Amino acid sequence: MTKLDIFLRLISLLILIYFFAVSLTYVFLFILSFFGLLHHQIKNRFSTPNEILKAKITPPVSIIAPAYNEEKGIVSNVYSLLALKYGLFEVIVVNDGSADNTLETLKREFTLRKTAREYHPQIPTKEVRAIYKSQTISNLIVVDKSNGGKADSLNAGINVSLYPLFCCIDADSALERTSLLQIVHPFMEAYSRVTATGGLVRVANGCAFEEGRCVRVRTPEKWLPAFQIVEYFRAFLSGRMGLSMLGCLLVISGAFGLFKKEPVIQAGGYRTDIVGEDMELVVRLHRQFRRKESRAAIVFVPDPVCWTEAPESWKILSRQRNRWQRGLAESLFAHISMLLNPFYGTTGMISMPFFFFIEFLSPAVEFVGYFIFAAAYVRGAVDIYAVAAFFLFAIGFGVVLSLLSLLLEEITFHRYPNLRDLAKLILAAILENFGYRQYLTLVRGKGMIDWLSGKKMWGEMERKGI
Repeated sequence: MTKLDIFLRLISLLILIYFFAVSLTYVFLFILSFFGLLHHQIKNRFSTPNEILKAKITPPVSIIAPAYNEEKGIVSNVYSLLALKYGLFEVIVVNDGSADNTLETLKREFTLRKTAREYHPQIPTKEVRAIYKSQTISNLIVVDKSNGGKADSLNAGINVSLYPLFCCIDADSALERTSLLQIVHPFMEAYSRVTATGGLVRVANGCAFEEGRCVRVRTPEKWLPAFQIVEYFRAFLSGRMGLSMLGCLLVISGAFGLFKKEPVIQAGGYRTDIVGEDMELVVRLHRQFRRKESRAAIVFVPDPVCWTEAPESWKILSRQRNRWQRGLAESLFAHISMLLNPFYGTTGMISMPFFFFIEFLSPAVEFVGYFIFAAAYVRGAVDIYAVAAFFLFAIGFGVVLSLLSLLLEEITFHRYPNLRDLAKLILAAILENFGYRQYLTLVRGKGMIDWLSGKKMWGEMERKGI
């Protein structure tokens, strides 16, 4: 056996150990998520949205919706926000220098009038040109500002907001009527301890909407968004739920999250020089609280739903996942000193290693693994059993994990009651591991290269609108 054969065999063994460890990690998170979801379902029998609303102690919330070139769907989305079941809240739409008629559409529909309100930024932002208030809807504010990106828009919304909690959402997403009541519940249970909560993001493609409200849940006709439905289940129900149980959740989706305003202002708000501003802020909050010898309680709440449109073309999907991978890298390396640092508790010892060694490195390891095992098998450095073990861990376990995520959805929320839809999702959970997943591995690998080369582009997201 040559030195090259020995090298190939050693690398093959290390890759097998890596994927075995990854599989065990996901099994552990799945078990945690299973018990966490069951506990949540039992607890919710005594704290339904109506019971929360009747309590009349819901803290007031400022909903911030950044909008850039959203003229097609902005009116229906604003109406859906205004129709939320909640106590005291305000809706702040931040027009981020749109090049279309987003602002004019809002002015016309909601009878906006410029206010004399002065802008006093606690967080620095691009120029705010005007603050408008609706003459017909008392809790609607529209901020018009120079283009600075989503993070800058959120910071402007925080500066304008009146209330101690703010909810960040995407202007092209839709919340269910009771979502705000459900996501605020952890604050009502322990306001002094909880720093942020995140809800479940579901794929809207294929569903029917009326006035921004989902009236029928169905799977999309196209397979590409169907694969993403399974991905979202895996990420939220099997991933974030488990990390939340361990008290080390590092991601609150930019599409739907609720934050205590004061700690965010103290932390300096969202960073505008990166594309992963949502994750980076949460990591920074963990770091900031630990340095104060405290803990940032970041909680995932699985039943408040935000519906979002998933990409239906490979080109748009590639842009999105490339940006997500770059955002992940930026967030991790901005706080790399937390990695495996016991000072940061479970955040440093569990979630940072999970996101670094699995979420960040897995595309590179999997991509290299295909070539290593192919070369090693051709040269006779490994036998067919080693190759089979690699594909079992790299692909076969992916199928199992996806099916388990669907199982969690079925035994808890059961939002796809139609057998045809359920059958399609089961098939999607299997098929996504043969081609789709490998394609995303390449896209995420390209994202790592783009991050190393310093690329900051956001990438245009073409949407049809909900």
